[in-house]
Amino acid sequence: MPVEIIMIVAMVAVMYFLLIRPENKKKKAAEEMRSSLKVGDEITTIGGIVGTICAVKEKTIVLETGADRVRIEFTKWAISSKGTQSTEEAVPEKTEKADKKDKKDKKEDK
Repeated sequence: MPVEIIMIVAMVAVMYFLLIRPENKKKKAAEEMRSSLKVGDEITTIGGIVGTICAVKEKTIVLETGADRVRIEFTKWAISSKGTQSTEEAVPEKTEKADKKDKKDKKEDK
């Protein structure tokens, strides 16, 4: 009987350290990033809109996008990251897969 209880406690501890704790850390880091936003920061929204902050309010920010200076108001939770996100990180993965495939094809040709 005590072994079963110890196993259940161990499973709960593993779930906490592998799933719950890292998620809470990510949420806390995102909240800190959103609360530290200031006028002039370049940000990316969760929808992929990139712009510069021109006003910060309690729960919202005003974002200025593009050369035509369009201003859009977003809630702070809609901010994905500071700076611009690019898809350049995804491109090397595809080329690595293509390179591996090319190497495999060359080996088969020999």
